[in-house]
Amino acid sequence: MIRIAICDDEKTMSDNIKSMVTHFFRSKNTDTVIVQFSCGEDLLNHDTPIDILFLDIQMKTLNGMETAKKLRARGFKGFLIFITILKELVFESFDVQAYDYLVKPIKESHFQKTMERLFASMQTANETSLLVQKGYERTIIPSDEIVFCEIIDRKVYLHLTSSEVVDYYERIEHLETKLGSSFFRCHRSFLINLRHLKSYKNSTAYMENGRQIPVSRLRSKEFSNVILRYMETM
Repeated sequence: MIRIAICDDEKTMSDNIKSMVTHFFRSKNTDTVIVQFSCGEDLLNHDTPIDILFLDIQMKTLNGMETAKKLRARGFKGFLIFITILKELVFESFDVQAYDYLVKPIKESHFQKTMERLFASMQTANETSLLVQKGYERTIIPSDEIVFCEIIDRKVYLHLTSSEVVDYYERIEHLETKLGSSFFRCHRSFLINLRHLKSYKNSTAYMENGRQIPVSRLRSKEFSNVILRYMETM
């Protein structure tokens, strides 16, 4: 499931973008949740994660550029696409890491090109993100937000920095391959993110979220070496 937000004070434009977005992701057999906002203030009060944001620059109260700066300052990591009347205004977009911009009136051909590139970027984001599929729902989770993974009865539980726990069916061996070298399988049931390791003592890994993860006797020596190598790369 891809979570999309559209923030534009022109309802006709907002509805038009929603229609194009819906059509595009249907063609990709990808489910979406789309929320619409008419001002930056309402968007900033929204506390559900957003994967893609379409944001109008010229809004009456808090403009799109200021809204984007506030979102990035508090950790928004999604794809940002500006909607604008004047191309010149997007030069400031580098400061807020905008992915692209669409000029009003939006041409469907331009929209399609932007979305094809964005979709390809999302597909190759597995190096830094994990695509979790649960039934028909798909969610993108940045790997640095995963503190550790736990396997219980063939189900994986992802413990996130937000304290949320995401569960779905996956083999931990496959997950270990997907997540890469910053993760270490310290026990048959646990895969930890070395970025969130606070300390290691007496066969126990102490994580930043306060959890204590057992390290198996067979993996303890390798774990010590992995920690040393990881620290050298930091």
